[in-house]
Amino acid sequence: MKVHFIAIGGSAMHNLAIALHKKGFTVTGSDDEIFEPSKSRLANYKLLPENGGWYPEKITTDIDAIILGMHARLDNPELIKAQNLGVKIFSYPEYIYEQTKDKIRVVIGGSHGKTTTTSMIMHVLKENNIDFDYMVGAQIDGFDTMVKLTKKAKIAIFEGDEYLSSPIDRRPKFHLYHPNIALLTGIAWDHINVFPTFENYTSQFKTFIDLIQENGKLIYFEEDKEIQKIITKRRSTIEYIAYNTHPFFIEQNKTFLKTKNGSYPLSIFGTHNLQNLMGAYHICKYLKLSDNQFYSAIQSFSGAAKRLQILAENENCVVFQDFAHSPSKLKATTEAVKKQYPNRKLIACMELHTFSSLKKEFLPQYRHSMDMADEAIVYFNPKTIEQKKLESITSEQVATAFGTENLKVYTNSEEMIQYLLNMNFQNSNVLLMSSGNFSGVNLPTLAEKIKEKN
Repeated sequence: MKVHFIAIGGSAMHNLAIALHKKGFTVTGSDDEIFEPSKSRLANYKLLPENGGWYPEKITTDIDAIILGMHARLDNPELIKAQNLGVKIFSYPEYIYEQTKDKIRVVIGGSHGKTTTTSMIMHVLKENNIDFDYMVGAQIDGFDTMVKLTKKAKIAIFEGDEYLSSPIDRRPKFHLYHPNIALLTGIAWDHINVFPTFENYTSQFKTFIDLIQENGKLIYFEEDKEIQKIITKRRSTIEYIAYNTHPFFIEQNKTFLKTKNGSYPLSIFGTHNLQNLMGAYHICKYLKLSDNQFYSAIQSFSGAAKRLQILAENENCVVFQDFAHSPSKLKATTEAVKKQYPNRKLIACMELHTFSSLKKEFLPQYRHSMDMADEAIVYFNPKTIEQKKLESITSEQVATAFGTENLKVYTNSEEMIQYLLNMNFQNSNVLLMSSGNFSGVNLPTLAEKIKEKN
Protein backbone atom coordinates (compact mmCIF):
# COMPACT_ATOMS: atom_id res chain seq x y z
CA MET A 1 0.00 0.00 0.00
CA LYS A 2 1.18 3.52 -0.83
CA VAL A 3 -0.14 6.32 1.40
CA HIS A 4 0.58 10.04 1.47
CA PHE A 5 0.05 12.30 4.49
CA ILE A 6 -1.00 15.91 4.00
CA ALA A 7 0.18 17.63 7.23
CA ILE A 8 2.33 14.72 8.39
CA GLY A 9 3.86 16.66 11.30
CA GLY A 10 0.83 16.58 13.60
CA SER A 11 0.96 14.63 16.85
CA ALA A 12 -1.50 11.93 15.74
CA MET A 13 -0.55 12.14 12.06
CA HIS A 14 3.16 11.45 12.44
CA ASN A 15 2.45 8.57 14.82
CA LEU A 16 0.07 7.01 12.29
CA ALA A 17 2.69 7.51 9.56
CA ILE A 18 5.26 5.62 11.66
CA ALA A 19 2.73 2.87 12.46
CA LEU A 20 1.94 2.31 8.77
CA HIS A 21 5.64 2.39 7.91
CA LYS A 22 6.24 -0.35 10.49
CA LYS A 23 3.38 -2.32 8.95
CA GLY A 24 5.23 -2.31 5.62
CA PHE A 25 3.42 0.50 3.81
CA THR A 26 5.19 2.97 1.53
CA VAL A 27 4.69 6.28 3.35
CA THR A 28 5.30 9.83 2.10
CA GLY A 29 4.16 13.17 3.48
CA SER A 30 4.27 16.95 3.40
CA ASP A 31 3.89 19.81 5.85
CA ASP A 32 4.70 23.51 5.99
CA GLU A 33 6.04 23.33 9.56
CA ILE A 34 7.16 20.34 11.63
CA PHE A 35 8.17 20.78 15.25
CA GLU A 36 9.80 18.51 17.81
CA PRO A 37 9.35 15.73 18.73
CA SER A 38 7.57 14.95 15.44
CA LYS A 39 10.55 16.14 13.40
CA SER A 40 13.14 13.87 15.04
CA ARG A 41 10.81 10.89 15.15
CA LEU A 42 9.93 11.16 11.46
CA ALA A 43 13.62 11.59 10.61
CA ASN A 44 14.46 8.47 12.62
CA TYR A 45 12.20 6.43 10.32
CA LYS A 46 13.33 8.33 7.18
CA LEU A 47 9.83 9.77 6.77
CA LEU A 48 10.69 13.46 7.24
CA PRO A 49 9.92 15.49 4.09
CA GLU A 50 13.09 16.87 2.46
CA ASN A 51 11.61 20.36 2.28
CA GLY A 52 8.79 22.19 4.02
CA GLY A 53 5.73 23.20 2.05
CA TRP A 54 3.15 21.63 -0.25
CA TYR A 55 4.05 19.90 -3.50
CA PRO A 56 1.05 18.90 -5.65
CA GLU A 57 3.39 17.01 -7.98
CA LYS A 58 3.72 14.42 -5.19
CA ILE A 59 0.06 13.51 -5.67
CA THR A 60 -0.29 10.82 -8.35
CA THR A 61 -2.88 8.22 -9.25
CA ASP A 62 -0.70 5.36 -7.96
CA ILE A 63 -1.30 6.53 -4.37
CA ASP A 64 -3.76 4.19 -2.63
CA ALA A 65 -4.83 6.66 0.05
CA ILE A 66 -4.37 10.28 1.08
CA ILE A 67 -4.55 10.88 4.83
CA LEU A 68 -5.57 14.45 5.57
CA GLY A 69 -4.64 16.19 8.84
CA MET A 70 -6.59 18.94 10.61
CA HIS A 71 -3.68 21.34 10.12
CA ALA A 72 -4.27 21.40 6.34
CA ARG A 73 -6.54 24.08 4.86
CA LEU A 74 -9.33 23.58 2.34
CA ASP A 75 -7.26 25.36 -0.33
CA ASN A 76 -4.22 23.12 0.22
CA PRO A 77 -2.74 22.50 -3.26
CA GLU A 78 -2.05 18.82 -2.54
CA LEU A 79 -5.63 18.30 -1.36
CA ILE A 80 -7.02 20.02 -4.47
CA LYS A 81 -4.81 17.86 -6.70
CA ALA A 82 -5.96 14.67 -4.94
CA GLN A 83 -9.60 15.71 -5.31
CA ASN A 84 -9.13 16.45 -9.02
CA LEU A 85 -7.43 13.08 -9.59
CA GLY A 86 -10.06 11.18 -7.63
CA VAL A 87 -7.53 9.71 -5.18
CA LYS A 88 -9.27 8.32 -2.07
CA ILE A 89 -8.97 10.80 0.85
CA PHE A 90 -9.30 9.72 4.48
CA SER A 91 -9.13 11.53 7.81
CA TYR A 92 -6.76 9.74 10.20
CA PRO A 93 -9.58 8.27 12.38
CA GLU A 94 -11.34 7.08 9.23
CA TYR A 95 -8.17 5.35 8.05
CA ILE A 96 -7.55 3.78 11.47
CA TYR A 97 -11.02 2.24 11.24
CA GLU A 98 -10.24 0.91 7.77
CA GLN A 99 -7.18 -0.83 9.20
CA THR A 100 -9.06 -2.36 12.15
CA LYS A 101 -12.61 -3.06 10.92
CA ASP A 102 -12.11 -6.83 11.29
CA LYS A 103 -10.89 -6.53 14.90
CA ILE A 104 -12.63 -6.12 18.28
CA ARG A 105 -12.62 -2.33 18.65
CA VAL A 106 -12.63 -0.80 22.14
CA VAL A 107 -13.23 2.98 22.18
CA ILE A 108 -12.89 5.17 25.28
CA GLY A 109 -14.82 8.44 25.04
CA GLY A 110 -15.68 11.27 27.41
CA SER A 111 -14.78 14.87 28.13
CA HIS A 112 -12.09 13.90 30.62
CA GLY A 113 -10.04 10.86 31.62
CA LYS A 114 -10.05 9.13 28.24
CA THR A 115 -6.28 9.29 27.72
CA THR A 116 -5.62 7.92 31.20
CA THR A 117 -8.24 5.17 30.91
CA THR A 118 -6.93 4.14 27.48
CA SER A 119 -3.38 4.12 28.84
CA MET A 120 -4.38 1.94 31.80
CA ILE A 121 -5.94 -0.66 29.49
CA MET A 122 -2.88 -0.62 27.24
CA HIS A 123 -0.56 -1.04 30.21
CA VAL A 124 -2.50 -4.02 31.63
CA LEU A 125 -2.70 -5.77 28.25
CA LYS A 126 1.01 -5.25 27.63
CA GLU A 127 1.95 -6.51 31.10
CA ASN A 128 -0.05 -9.66 30.36
CA ASN A 129 1.62 -10.16 26.95
CA ILE A 130 -1.59 -9.65 24.98
CA ASP A 131 -1.08 -8.28 21.47
CA PHE A 132 -3.28 -5.36 20.40
CA ASP A 133 -3.46 -2.37 18.08
CA TYR A 134 -4.00 1.06 19.60
CA MET A 135 -4.30 4.81 19.23
CA VAL A 136 -3.84 7.07 22.27
CA GLY A 137 -3.48 10.84 22.63
CA ALA A 138 -0.29 10.98 24.73
CA GLN A 139 3.09 9.33 24.99
CA ILE A 140 2.89 6.32 27.33
CA ASP A 141 5.79 4.71 29.19
CA GLY A 142 6.69 1.41 27.57
CA PHE A 143 5.23 2.33 24.15
CA ASP A 144 7.37 3.76 21.34
CA THR A 145 4.50 5.36 19.45
CA MET A 146 0.99 6.67 20.08
CA VAL A 147 -0.40 4.49 17.27
CA LYS A 148 0.16 0.81 16.47
CA LEU A 149 -1.45 -1.12 13.61
CA THR A 150 -0.63 -4.74 12.81
CA LYS A 151 -2.01 -7.58 10.74
CA LYS A 152 -2.13 -10.15 13.56
CA ALA A 153 -3.65 -8.39 16.60
CA LYS A 154 -7.32 -9.23 17.18
CA ILE A 155 -8.02 -6.30 19.54
CA ALA A 156 -7.77 -2.54 18.88
CA ILE A 157 -7.90 0.04 21.72
CA PHE A 158 -8.72 3.63 20.73
CA GLU A 159 -8.96 6.90 22.61
CA GLY A 160 -12.15 8.45 21.23
CA ASP A 161 -11.67 12.20 20.83
CA GLU A 162 -14.82 14.23 20.09
CA TYR A 163 -12.94 16.90 18.09
CA LEU A 164 -13.39 17.14 14.31
CA SER A 165 -11.77 14.60 11.96
CA SER A 166 -10.40 16.73 9.10
CA PRO A 167 -11.03 19.99 7.20
CA ILE A 168 -13.35 18.12 4.80
CA ASP A 169 -14.84 15.69 7.34
CA ARG A 170 -16.54 17.62 10.13
CA ARG A 171 -17.62 14.54 12.07
CA PRO A 172 -16.13 14.04 15.56
CA LYS A 173 -13.32 11.51 15.47
CA PHE A 174 -15.01 9.07 17.82
CA HIS A 175 -17.97 8.73 15.44
CA LEU A 176 -15.72 6.93 12.96
CA TYR A 177 -14.51 3.96 15.03
CA HIS A 178 -17.81 1.99 15.40
CA PRO A 179 -16.87 0.26 18.68
CA ASN A 180 -17.74 -3.23 19.79
CA ILE A 181 -17.04 -2.13 23.36
CA ALA A 182 -17.41 1.56 24.27
CA LEU A 183 -16.72 3.42 27.48
CA LEU A 184 -17.90 6.88 28.55
CA THR A 185 -16.05 8.55 31.44
CA GLY A 186 -18.24 11.66 31.76
CA ILE A 187 -19.53 14.69 29.88
CA ALA A 188 -18.56 18.31 30.58
CA TRP A 189 -18.79 21.01 27.91
CA ASP A 190 -15.62 21.46 25.87
CA HIS A 191 -14.59 22.56 22.34
CA ILE A 192 -16.93 25.56 22.40
CA ASN A 193 -15.46 26.71 19.06
CA VAL A 194 -16.95 23.62 17.38
CA PHE A 195 -19.92 22.87 19.63
CA PRO A 196 -21.33 26.31 20.51
CA THR A 197 -24.05 25.02 22.87
CA PHE A 198 -23.96 22.38 25.58
CA GLU A 199 -26.89 20.60 23.92
CA ASN A 200 -24.97 20.39 20.65
CA TYR A 201 -21.97 19.00 22.51
CA THR A 202 -23.90 16.31 24.43
CA SER A 203 -25.65 15.21 21.22
CA GLN A 204 -22.26 14.01 19.92
CA PHE A 205 -22.16 11.45 22.73
CA LYS A 206 -25.68 10.26 21.90
CA THR A 207 -24.50 9.62 18.35
CA PHE A 208 -21.42 7.81 19.69
CA ILE A 209 -23.71 5.39 21.57
CA ASP A 210 -25.86 4.92 18.47
CA LEU A 211 -22.74 3.85 16.56
CA ILE A 212 -21.86 0.98 18.94
CA GLN A 213 -22.07 -2.25 16.96
CA GLU A 214 -24.98 -4.68 17.39
CA ASN A 215 -24.51 -6.93 20.45
CA GLY A 216 -21.91 -4.47 21.72
CA LYS A 217 -21.38 -3.03 25.18
CA LEU A 218 -21.49 0.46 26.71
CA ILE A 219 -19.56 0.83 29.95
CA TYR A 220 -20.30 4.15 31.61
CA PHE A 221 -19.60 6.13 34.80
CA GLU A 222 -22.85 5.88 36.71
CA GLU A 223 -22.49 9.07 38.76
CA ASP A 224 -22.28 11.37 35.74
CA LYS A 225 -25.61 13.19 35.42
CA GLU A 226 -25.16 14.03 31.74
CA ILE A 227 -24.50 10.41 30.81
CA GLN A 228 -27.62 9.41 32.73
CA LYS A 229 -29.64 11.86 30.64
CA ILE A 230 -28.49 10.49 27.29
CA ILE A 231 -29.07 6.82 28.17
CA THR A 232 -32.70 7.16 29.28
CA LYS A 233 -33.76 5.60 25.98
CA ARG A 234 -31.68 2.44 25.84
CA ARG A 235 -30.90 0.39 22.79
CA SER A 236 -32.13 -3.18 23.12
CA THR A 237 -29.24 -4.53 21.04
CA ILE A 238 -26.38 -3.45 23.33
CA GLU A 239 -25.51 -4.19 26.97
CA TYR A 240 -25.20 -1.32 29.48
CA ILE A 241 -22.66 -1.70 32.32
CA ALA A 242 -22.36 0.99 35.02
CA TYR A 243 -19.27 1.59 37.14
CA ASN A 244 -18.33 3.86 40.06
CA THR A 245 -15.14 4.83 41.89
CA HIS A 246 -12.96 1.86 42.80
CA PRO A 247 -12.78 1.39 46.60
CA PHE A 248 -9.50 2.75 47.95
CA PHE A 249 -7.75 4.23 50.94
CA ILE A 250 -4.83 6.62 51.41
CA GLU A 251 -2.04 5.86 53.87
CA GLN A 252 1.07 8.03 54.27
CA ASN A 253 0.44 9.87 50.97
CA LYS A 254 0.05 6.55 49.10
CA THR A 255 -3.14 5.25 47.51
CA PHE A 256 -4.16 1.59 47.88
CA LEU A 257 -6.94 -0.30 46.09
CA LYS A 258 -9.30 -2.28 48.27
CA THR A 259 -10.29 -5.63 46.74
CA LYS A 260 -11.76 -8.93 48.00
CA ASN A 261 -8.25 -10.40 47.72
CA GLY A 262 -6.52 -7.68 49.72
CA SER A 263 -5.04 -4.26 49.04
CA TYR A 264 -2.84 -3.18 46.13
CA PRO A 265 -0.55 -0.11 46.23
CA LEU A 266 -0.75 2.27 43.27
CA SER A 267 1.70 4.66 41.62
CA ILE A 268 -1.18 7.01 40.76
CA PHE A 269 -3.78 8.80 42.90
CA GLY A 270 -6.92 10.93 42.79
CA THR A 271 -10.62 10.10 42.74
CA HIS A 272 -10.85 10.64 38.98
CA ASN A 273 -8.00 8.19 38.45
CA LEU A 274 -9.81 5.65 40.62
CA GLN A 275 -12.89 6.15 38.45
CA ASN A 276 -10.81 5.73 35.30
CA LEU A 277 -9.24 2.62 36.79
CA MET A 278 -12.65 1.06 37.46
CA GLY A 279 -13.65 1.70 33.83
CA ALA A 280 -10.39 0.10 32.67
CA TYR A 281 -11.11 -2.88 34.95
CA HIS A 282 -14.44 -3.51 33.23
CA ILE A 283 -12.90 -3.25 29.77
CA CYS A 284 -10.17 -5.75 30.72
CA LYS A 285 -12.78 -8.05 32.25
CA TYR A 286 -14.66 -8.17 28.93
CA LEU A 287 -11.36 -8.83 27.17
CA LYS A 288 -11.14 -12.02 29.30
CA LEU A 289 -8.50 -10.91 31.82
CA SER A 290 -8.81 -12.18 35.40
CA ASP A 291 -8.88 -9.97 38.49
CA ASN A 292 -5.40 -11.13 39.39
CA GLN A 293 -4.08 -10.23 35.92
CA PHE A 294 -5.59 -6.75 36.16
CA TYR A 295 -4.60 -5.85 39.73
CA SER A 296 -1.08 -7.28 39.44
CA ALA A 297 -0.46 -5.18 36.33
CA ILE A 298 -2.14 -1.91 37.32
CA GLN A 299 0.14 -1.44 40.33
CA SER A 300 3.01 -0.43 38.07
CA PHE A 301 0.98 2.02 35.95
CA SER A 302 2.58 5.44 36.43
CA GLY A 303 0.24 7.57 34.30
CA ALA A 304 0.26 9.17 30.88
CA ALA A 305 2.57 12.05 30.00
CA LYS A 306 1.46 15.40 31.46
CA ARG A 307 -1.23 13.74 33.60
CA LEU A 308 -0.11 14.45 37.17
CA GLN A 309 3.42 13.85 35.92
CA ILE A 310 6.12 14.47 38.53
CA LEU A 311 8.65 16.98 37.21
CA ALA A 312 10.74 17.27 40.40
CA GLU A 313 10.48 16.19 44.03
CA ASN A 314 12.23 15.97 47.35
CA GLU A 315 11.10 15.18 50.89
CA ASN A 316 9.46 18.61 51.28
CA CYS A 317 7.86 19.28 47.89
CA VAL A 318 6.54 17.66 44.71
CA VAL A 319 6.09 19.62 41.46
CA PHE A 320 3.44 18.15 39.15
CA GLN A 321 2.64 18.94 35.53
CA ASP A 322 -0.86 18.27 34.25
CA PHE A 323 -2.67 18.78 30.95
CA ALA A 324 -5.76 20.03 32.85
CA HIS A 325 -7.35 23.02 31.14
CA SER A 326 -11.12 22.45 31.10
CA PRO A 327 -13.12 23.26 34.26
CA SER A 328 -13.86 19.62 35.16
CA LYS A 329 -10.22 18.56 34.69
CA LEU A 330 -8.94 21.55 36.63
CA LYS A 331 -11.24 20.83 39.59
CA ALA A 332 -10.49 17.10 39.64
CA THR A 333 -6.72 17.55 39.41
CA THR A 334 -6.56 20.22 42.12
CA GLU A 335 -8.71 18.14 44.47
CA ALA A 336 -6.69 14.99 43.79
CA VAL A 337 -3.37 16.54 44.87
CA LYS A 338 -4.87 18.20 47.96
CA LYS A 339 -6.56 15.00 49.13
CA GLN A 340 -3.46 12.90 48.51
CA TYR A 341 -1.30 15.33 50.53
CA PRO A 342 -3.77 16.86 53.03
CA ASN A 343 -1.04 18.20 55.31
CA ARG A 344 0.82 20.05 52.59
CA LYS A 345 0.15 23.49 51.18
CA LEU A 346 -1.02 23.33 47.55
CA ILE A 347 0.12 26.00 45.11
CA ALA A 348 -1.86 25.58 41.89
CA CYS A 349 -1.06 27.46 38.66
CA MET A 350 -3.12 27.14 35.49
CA GLU A 351 -3.00 28.71 32.05
CA LEU A 352 -6.04 29.71 30.05
CA HIS A 353 -4.77 28.63 26.64
CA THR A 354 -7.47 26.89 24.57
CA PHE A 355 -10.15 28.58 22.45
CA SER A 356 -12.88 27.58 24.93
CA SER A 357 -10.99 28.70 28.04
CA LEU A 358 -10.26 32.15 26.59
CA LYS A 359 -13.81 32.84 25.44
CA LYS A 360 -15.54 35.36 27.70
CA GLU A 361 -18.86 33.49 27.61
CA PHE A 362 -17.18 30.26 28.74
CA LEU A 363 -15.24 31.68 31.71
CA PRO A 364 -18.10 31.21 34.26
CA GLN A 365 -17.75 27.44 33.75
CA TYR A 366 -14.54 27.70 35.83
CA ARG A 367 -16.35 28.86 38.98
CA HIS A 368 -14.87 27.27 42.12
CA SER A 369 -12.69 24.89 40.07
CA MET A 370 -9.55 25.89 42.06
CA ASP A 371 -11.08 26.27 45.52
CA MET A 372 -9.06 23.36 46.94
CA ALA A 373 -5.76 25.18 46.30
CA ASP A 374 -4.19 27.14 49.15
CA GLU A 375 -2.60 29.47 46.59
CA ALA A 376 -4.35 29.76 43.20
CA ILE A 377 -2.76 31.45 40.18
CA VAL A 378 -4.28 31.87 36.71
CA TYR A 379 -2.27 33.07 33.71
CA PHE A 380 -3.37 34.06 30.23
CA ASN A 381 -1.58 35.78 27.36
CA PRO A 382 -3.56 38.60 25.66
CA LYS A 383 -1.62 37.90 22.43
CA THR A 384 -3.03 34.37 22.34
CA ILE A 385 -6.53 35.87 22.50
CA GLU A 386 -5.67 38.14 19.55
CA GLN A 387 -4.30 35.19 17.55
CA LYS A 388 -7.50 33.23 18.13
CA LYS A 389 -9.50 36.33 17.08
CA LEU A 390 -11.50 36.35 20.31
CA GLU A 391 -12.96 39.25 22.27
CA SER A 392 -10.47 40.49 24.86
CA ILE A 393 -10.89 39.58 28.52
CA THR A 394 -9.54 41.28 31.64
CA SER A 395 -7.85 39.97 34.77
CA GLU A 396 -10.84 41.18 36.76
CA GLN A 397 -13.25 39.17 34.60
CA VAL A 398 -11.13 36.06 35.10
CA ALA A 399 -10.94 36.52 38.87
CA THR A 400 -14.69 37.07 39.10
CA ALA A 401 -15.43 34.04 36.93
CA PHE A 402 -13.28 31.69 39.02
CA GLY A 403 -14.74 33.00 42.28
CA THR A 404 -11.83 31.61 44.31
CA GLU A 405 -10.74 33.65 47.31
CA ASN A 406 -7.27 35.21 46.99
CA LEU A 407 -6.88 34.06 43.37
CA LYS A 408 -4.10 35.91 41.53
CA VAL A 409 -4.30 36.55 37.79
CA TYR A 410 -1.25 37.28 35.61
CA THR A 411 -0.93 38.29 31.96
CA ASN A 412 2.90 38.34 32.01
CA SER A 413 4.49 34.91 32.46
CA GLU A 414 7.81 36.33 33.70
CA GLU A 415 6.02 38.19 36.48
CA MET A 416 4.07 35.06 37.37
CA ILE A 417 7.23 32.93 37.53
CA GLN A 418 8.99 35.54 39.65
CA TYR A 419 6.05 35.62 42.08
CA LEU A 420 6.07 31.83 42.22
CA LEU A 421 9.82 31.54 42.87
CA ASN A 422 9.60 34.04 45.73
CA MET A 423 7.34 31.63 47.65
CA ASN A 424 8.34 29.34 50.49
CA PHE A 425 7.96 25.75 49.27
CA GLN A 426 8.59 24.04 52.60
CA ASN A 427 5.97 21.30 53.06
CA SER A 428 4.24 22.35 49.81
CA ASN A 429 3.24 20.87 46.47
CA VAL A 430 3.13 22.80 43.19
CA LEU A 431 0.72 21.99 40.38
CA LEU A 432 1.37 23.43 36.90
CA MET A 433 -1.69 22.95 34.69
CA SER A 434 -1.92 23.84 31.01
CA SER A 435 -2.34 22.46 27.52
CA GLY A 436 0.46 24.89 26.61
CA ASN A 437 3.60 26.00 28.47
CA PHE A 438 2.79 29.41 30.02
CA SER A 439 4.10 31.25 26.93
CA GLY A 440 7.40 29.44 26.50
CA VAL A 441 8.34 28.51 30.07
CA ASN A 442 10.58 25.44 30.36
CA LEU A 443 8.52 23.61 32.97
CA PRO A 444 11.11 20.94 33.94
CA THR A 445 13.67 23.70 34.53
CA LEU A 446 11.16 25.68 36.59
CA ALA A 447 10.37 22.56 38.62
CA GLU A 448 14.07 22.05 39.42
CA LYS A 449 14.37 25.68 40.59
CA ILE A 450 11.38 25.17 42.90
CA LYS A 451 12.93 21.98 44.28
CA GLU A 452 16.27 23.67 44.86
CA LYS A 453 14.62 26.34 47.01
CA ASN A 454 13.88 23.72 49.70
